Amino acid sequence: VQLQASGGGSVQPGGSLRLSCVASGFTLDAYAVGWFRQAPGKEREGVSRITTVSSGLKIEYAASVMGRFTISRDKGTVYLQMNSLKPEDTAVYYCATAVGRPALVPGEFDRFGPGTQVTVSS
Repeated sequence: VQLQASGGGSVQPGGSLRLSCVASGFTLDAYAVGWFRQAPGKEREGVSRITTVSSGLKIEYAASVMGRFTISRDKGTVYLQMNSLKPEDTAVYYCATAVGRPALVPGEFDRFGPGTQVTVSS
């Protein structure tokens, strides 16, 4: 039972990457899924969260990525499309799951997978 984030890499400022989060041993569809990131020397911070509710999807973004990042889910995979990347987006990115409607803070998510490195540099 684990999560796996993939799709990281090195890009120049202004570039794009798409991260994917998949689960083994369970289905992501039953959970809220969040993306978090942690840069060297900094605390882990929330990037985006997607929750399926009866009326549809509830999505939240951190202010720092609003308008540049898009979270989505399709057939058991959760994606994070990252456009217009900036050097300050450099971090290890993690996906995580939670039950219910968690706030976009690490403490409200109970399962984190290994991260994927994103480096934005010229």
